[in-house]
Amino acid sequence: MNTIITSKEAILDKSRQLVTTKGWSAINIRTVAAACGVSVGSIYNYFASKSDLITATVESIWHDIFHFSERQMDFDSFADCVRWIFDSIKTGSEKYPGFFTSHSMHFLGDDKTDGERLMAQSWEHIQKELINVLEKDKQIRPDAFNKHLTSQKFVDIVFSLMISALIRQNYDDSGVLELIKRVIY
Repeated sequence: MNTIITSKEAILDKSRQLVTTKGWSAINIRTVAAACGVSVGSIYNYFASKSDLITATVESIWHDIFHFSERQMDFDSFADCVRWIFDSIKTGSEKYPGFFTSHSMHFLGDDKTDGERLMAQSWEHIQKELINVLEKDKQIRPDAFNKHLTSQKFVDIVFSLMISALIRQNYDDSGVLELIKRVIY
């Protein structure tokens, strides 16, 4: 058995594959080591505990599903960005079955704080990108926002609708897109 692995990313890649094929129960030091073809000690060189491995895997999956940097310049409109997020949610749920509904259950006790922190960071990142795209959208009516409905409040509302869809595993974006069209365009 090889005792040296090429990188932390290689371990996380195998971990993501295990989540896809075998589910969350497969994410432990021994199973990941076997999948990587390395000793258990090699995994411990990168992750101090099973909890650290799971936390890093969750973060890696969130990043894989919602990585904006390559796409953000492609959005012609806020609606296009929202459509892409819904598509990403659908694709992510197909690639990582049960991820959105079950990964938080793997954080217990002190680990729960890490899980909540990671989810909050991911959600904050998505909301920031939504704001960026909204502010660059030249198609928005000049009177779309005011002191009662700011662009931030609008993003909060749209994001809440996306989270609701994610939880309900409803990937139909038509209602949210129609709402966006009627409110800001």
